[in-house]
Amino acid sequence: MSTASTRVPEGRYGRSSAARSDRTLKIVGGVLGALLLLLVGWFGYHYVGQNKISAEVISFEISDQAVKVHLEVRKDSGAAGYCTLRSQAESGDEVGRADFRFDQDATRIDKVVTLRTKARGTSAELLGCHAD
Repeated sequence: MSTASTRVPEGRYGRSSAARSDRTLKIVGGVLGALLLLLVGWFGYHYVGQNKISAEVISFEISDQAVKVHLEVRKDSGAAGYCTLRSQAESGDEVGRADFRFDQDATRIDKVVTLRTKARGTSAELLGCHAD
């Protein structure tokens, strides 16, 4: 013996509300995904594309009154700017901070700079570089 089906015939009474909400969720998800992609692209462009000067700490040597820092600076040709370095003591207190200018026409500069400190520092940290 067969049992009677409680489902309505397909297509006879229009779309179900589940199908409509499914379509709406797909549209909203697509729009939000596109907006997220645009936001990530915008941040990436301004972080990488607009940054005319950047640097990296290669090594550093510590003494009681200074920290010698070997920097590798990459910049656009003709761009001028400065990089900010700081040193901290073992306790976490800042013992030295200074800006170092890079005005050369070269696109890659290796330079050892001396950061004077008021006490013995244990680190050399690059805080950032800024174009003029």
